Amino acid sequence: MSPESLYERLEPLLPRVRKPVQYVGGERNATVTPWEDAEVHWALCYPDAYEVGLPNQGLMILYEVLNERADALAERTYAVWPDLAALMREHGVPQFTVDAHRPVAAFDVLGVSFATELGYTNLLEVLDLAGVPLHAADRTIEHPLVLAGGHAAFNPEPIADFVDIVALGDGEEVVGEITDVVKAAKAEGLGRQETLERLAGVPGVYVPGLYEVTYGDDGAIAAVRPTSDAAPERVHKRTTSDLDDWPYPKQPLVPMAETVHERMSVEIFRGCTRGCRFCQAGMITRPVRERSKRGVSEMVEQGLEASGYSEVGLLSLSSADHSEIGDIAKGLADRYEGTGTGLSLPSTRVDAFNVDLAEELTRSGRRSGLTFAPEGGSERLRRVINKMVSEEELIRTVSTAYEHGWRQVKLYFMCGLPTETDEDVLQIATMAHEVVRAGRKAAGRGDVRATVSIGAFVPKPHTPFQWAAQTSPEVVDSRLRQLREAINSDRSLGRNVGLRYHDGQPSLIEGLLSRGDRRVGSVIEAVWRDGGHFDGWSEYFSYERWETAAARELPRQGVDLAWFTTRERDGDEILPWDHLDSGLDRGWLWDDWQDALDSREQDDCRWTPCFDCGVCPQMGTEIQMGPTAGAMVDGGRMLPLTPVENRTSTPVHNPALAP
Repeated sequence: MSPESLYERLEPLLPRVRKPVQYVGGERNATVTPWEDAEVHWALCYPDAYEVGLPNQGLMILYEVLNERADALAERTYAVWPDLAALMREHGVPQFTVDAHRPVAAFDVLGVSFATELGYTNLLEVLDLAGVPLHAADRTIEHPLVLAGGHAAFNPEPIADFVDIVALGDGEEVVGEITDVVKAAKAEGLGRQETLERLAGVPGVYVPGLYEVTYGDDGAIAAVRPTSDAAPERVHKRTTSDLDDWPYPKQPLVPMAETVHERMSVEIFRGCTRGCRFCQAGMITRPVRERSKRGVSEMVEQGLEASGYSEVGLLSLSSADHSEIGDIAKGLADRYEGTGTGLSLPSTRVDAFNVDLAEELTRSGRRSGLTFAPEGGSERLRRVINKMVSEEELIRTVSTAYEHGWRQVKLYFMCGLPTETDEDVLQIATMAHEVVRAGRKAAGRGDVRATVSIGAFVPKPHTPFQWAAQTSPEVVDSRLRQLREAINSDRSLGRNVGLRYHDGQPSLIEGLLSRGDRRVGSVIEAVWRDGGHFDGWSEYFSYERWETAAARELPRQGVDLAWFTTRERDGDEILPWDHLDSGLDRGWLWDDWQDALDSREQDDCRWTPCFDCGVCPQMGTEIQMGPTAGAMVDGGRMLPLTPVENRTSTPVHNPALAP
């Protein structure tokens, strides 16, 4: 039986909330399928506000992939703002989808995509509003299966009590296989436990309830063991190999309300081999898989026609690194010159930006913002993090941008990186001043600006820095105060340099959630019960709330907030995510951590011989490059230019992985 639409009950509440249009649905390219036409029903949730969630490429892709199936339907739901949440509780209106306003509790699967760990409290808010038990152990066959995915689900242990299944890695293929299992389970009348055991057999699917975690007297994990024969010892991530086979989204959603990105976007490649040691996204999405020039062109043409947007964003972790980026940019600029359609590279490396690319990006007459990310203020620190960008390269690159008409660039750095000193951070001010001087000279005018944006560093799982101690908020905030003073010390330049930064307290909580284990779940629940949600928004985040909950919950379990955050781990410690395989060899990660401490950088393996990180052989994948990448590629597989001895990994003892 089809669940009734909740819109008649919701509509009277909308005049009483801000931005009511975000809840009404009806967006261009949205899909509403009759309930009876599908055998498996998905509610796809982005656990943040509509304005952040609607442009999310991952959710948009899965929405289309599932709705193309004849036996499935997918609808979207987003976290509702506190004003509407209060009214929904008062009037008994449950969490709804924006497509057909059906109750989320009626769906077979609730898939939640986490871009950041600070969305975990919103998961509990969504479940509670939906009337779904918070704890997976309390759910029955009548409740949806709660699935977590996205980059922040590569260590799902802090939310293990709240989710039924986790999808590791790329989602295009695995959501279809999950649909097949759920469809068969419903047809056979299987119970919830039997369904979960079948799902545990799908490659890339982790069922936390089928594993037992034990702890030692020192507070560290002693072992992680499956409690069912259906659960594998290790769960390996899924990798979508040929992006041209998955040209999604074909019909981009066009929002009804203002969103953080107002453009049509195409992912031009996935993965990164630059090896920035702080970057979880670059590590867990290996290997590089490029979309072909033709594939990009076709997606842009179809997407613009379907959406009506006037700007195209070419997305990846470092878009100018695509081996055919020059040809792609020129081809698109030629096609859309004079049409008013702009072209942007939202993510651009300093050492990949050049004059030709700058000219192609500005031919439309539109200049979107340029962001460059040196990340560390000093050359020594950039060696530590393996972000080898010299000050000379930065000056040369921004001078090119100013010469070609840009008047403002954004420079992104981090504070609190491993081995960082006060002086490393103060050198950011020196670099910013030099950028403005060079910009004035290149542009021939004095109104050029540079905005310095600072984020506090959070060590992430599946990176070489997963063992690092996080810098305390007090130290981060002290260094940021010193930086602000240094930037303003030169009155002739300081007014041309803007400074934006986030203080250290939210980052410490992100660190707790990023590297926590199942014991952190009680903290998340306590924070939510105390009114915590939308923790990624400064106006709702409360450090005191988190600190109080951690001080109450964690000591009962033999640990504290500092144990999860500002403590350095050793190589033998079992990490909460060690049984979840991102493809990276643990010994290689440890070696790279030691190289970081010795300030030794590592080359990009796209252009050098393999460094044995483990991804390609373990995942059965390989680097995929365009045909014009030159003598360094053969059929998409990298070839060494000269015989160089490959680096080998030193095994790191880990009892969790011992036979």
